[in-house]
Amino acid sequence: MNGRAAAASAHASAAASPEAARWLLTGFFAGLGGAMAVWGARLPSVQEAARLDAGRLSLVLLAAAAGMVGGLQLGCRLAHRHGPSRLLVGPGAAFGLTLVLLAQCRTLTTLIAAAAVFGFAHGLLDVGINSAAVNCQAACGRPIMASLHAACSVGGVGGAALAAGTARVSHSVMFTAVGVLVALAAAAATPAIRLAAQLDDDPARSAAAGSAAGSRRRVSLLSALAAACLLSEGAALDWSAVHLSGLGATDAVAAAAYAVYSAAMAVGRLLGDGLTARYGAPAVVRTGAVVAAVGLGGSLVIGNVPAALGGWAALGLGLSVTVPSLITAAGRGGPRAVGTVTAVGYIGLAAGPGAIGLLASLTSLPVALALPAALAALVATASHRALASP
Repeated sequence: MNGRAAAASAHASAAASPEAARWLLTGFFAGLGGAMAVWGARLPSVQEAARLDAGRLSLVLLAAAAGMVGGLQLGCRLAHRHGPSRLLVGPGAAFGLTLVLLAQCRTLTTLIAAAAVFGFAHGLLDVGINSAAVNCQAACGRPIMASLHAACSVGGVGGAALAAGTARVSHSVMFTAVGVLVALAAAAATPAIRLAAQLDDDPARSAAAGSAAGSRRRVSLLSALAAACLLSEGAALDWSAVHLSGLGATDAVAAAAYAVYSAAMAVGRLLGDGLTARYGAPAVVRTGAVVAAVGLGGSLVIGNVPAALGGWAALGLGLSVTVPSLITAAGRGGPRAVGTVTAVGYIGLAAGPGAIGLLASLTSLPVALALPAALAALVATASHRALASP
C-alpha cells in the first residue's frame, strides 16, 4: 500500500514538473496554430459555399477580429482574477467546437455570428496560453517563450499542409474533424492542467511584479512594438507573393515567399531561447530587428527575385523572437498587461495588409513595403528601453 502511494506521489510530482507544464503548453500552442491554418487555408471554400464576394468575406473576417478583441479583454480580467489555467480547457474546447459550427454555416449572417464566437474563444485561449507561458517560464528558470511560439508556427505549417493535402475533401468535413480533435484534446488535458501549478502565477510574485513593472507607459511601448512586428507579419502574409509576382517570379516561386518567411521565423524561434539565455532579450531583439530592416530594405533596393526571397527570409528570422520577448516583458505586469500587448499587436496584424495596400496605391508596392523595414528599424531603436528589466 505504501509502495502504491509512493508511486502515485512520484507520478504526480513528475506530472506537475515545470517541464511537464511546458510540454502541455507546447501542445496547446501547436494546436492553436494548426487549427488557425486550416481555417485560413480553406477560406476560399467557405467563400464559395456561402457565395460571398470579397467584401462580404471581409465582414466575416472582421467579425472574427472583433470577437477576438472582446475575448482578449475578458481574458485579461479572468486570468488576473482566477489564473490563466482556467482559460485553457473551456476556451480550447469552445474554439474547436466553434470550428465545427463554422463548418455548417452557409449564409453571411450565420458565418458572421459563428466567426465572432470563434474569434472570442481564440482571444480567451490566447490570453490563457501566453499568460500561463510567462508563469511556466519563470518556474523553469530559463527562456522558453520563443520555443513555445515556434510550436505555434510549426503547427501552422502542419495545418496548412493538411489543408493542402486534403483540398478535395469538403471544408465542412475538415473543419468538423479538426474542430472535434481540438475540443477532445483540450478536454483530455484537464487532469494535467490541474496538476500543473506552474501555469498559475504565484500571488506573492505577481504582486511584486505588478508593482515593479506594470506601468502604463511601459505597457504602451511594448504594445506599440508588438503592433509594429505583427503589422510586418500581416504584410508578409498578404503581400509577399504579390511582391514576387511583380518582379517576374513564377506562381510557384511567388507562393513560396511566405513559406520562406514562415520557415525562417520558425528557425529563429527554435534558436531564440538559447540566444536569449546567453545574450539577453534586449540584445537579441535589437540585433534581429537590424537584420530584418537591412535584409528587407536591401532587397527592395536590389529589386530582383533572389534578393526578394532573401529579404522576406531576413524579415521572418529577424523578428522571430520579438513577440515572444515582448510578451515575456509584459508578463511582469500580470495577465492584464499580456492581454493588452497581445490585443494591440493583433490590431497591427489586421491593419498591416490594408496599410500596405493604401500606400501601394499612392506610390508603388516596393515603396509601400519599405514600411515593414522602417518599423523593424524602429523596433531596433526602442527595444532596449522596452525590454530592459525595470
